[in-house]
Amino acid sequence: MVNKTLILLFLKWVVLSLLLFFSYIIASMLTGLTESASPGDLKGTILALIGVCALQAGVLSYPVIRSGWTGWRLVLTIFLIFFGVMTFLTQIETVVFLRYLVNVVPAALIPKLFIQGAVIAALFSPLLVLIHGGMKKTAEIHETNRYPMIRLTDWIWKLTLIAVIYVFIYSLFGMFVFKPLAGEAFDNYYAGLKMPMWILPFQMFRALIWVVLALLVIRMMKGKWWESGLAVALLFSVLMSSQLLLHNDFMPDKIRLAHFVEVFSSNFLFGWIVVWLLSHHQNSSKKQIRS
Repeated sequence: MVNKTLILLFLKWVVLSLLLFFSYIIASMLTGLTESASPGDLKGTILALIGVCALQAGVLSYPVIRSGWTGWRLVLTIFLIFFGVMTFLTQIETVVFLRYLVNVVPAALIPKLFIQGAVIAALFSPLLVLIHGGMKKTAEIHETNRYPMIRLTDWIWKLTLIAVIYVFIYSLFGMFVFKPLAGEAFDNYYAGLKMPMWILPFQMFRALIWVVLALLVIRMMKGKWWESGLAVALLFSVLMSSQLLLHNDFMPDKIRLAHFVEVFSSNFLFGWIVVWLLSHHQNSSKKQIRS
């Protein structure tokens, strides 16, 4: 029985990886991004994209399988998480830095990237839920990770702490992971780039968006807090970093791969911290209620 279940899950993962691959192709064609792509190793590009799709389909499947939600509510949640992490949180940083990176990333490309991400998420989210049986009209399981009423003061200090932690991780991993891995390529690629004074408040704002997406995962999932923690850590790290495994015309390979290591490791750690902080209050409140 266990072997049969594992085989079925494997087959679903393969099918979903291919469906996500075709979602990427369709979205790229609709937005015209295939025309702007430079010619290169087509076979290598296709294999790399299939690998990225396999990673993304895998991490998105886990919270769906363990979800207490069903139907279009679950589809919309997956869409928001997928688009939010993979596209929105990535591209708003590109938009903010556009005046500093205008010679690297053409401004006309940004709207296309937003549309591409939305189309991919819109095409794939219902297919993901459908294949994992989440579209069935069964009663939703209400024993998901719901939180008791949290005082406004608790939310304020928790969100403030998470924002500060995110800025700390963002700066620490940029300085001690990305920069050493990039080496001389860092100085060449970012020559003349000066970080504006508002970069820290902006990253704090991004941290709050991360929290909203983490709360969606926590609320939809069954099980213990560490299951939500694992799901959030994988979603944050894999969905944002996996696209850096694909060759692009805007980053040298050394910069791109150094960013991959930095983003994957920092987001994985941050995802765990966010869920632990949010879940810690829940556990403490339950103990107080029981006593």
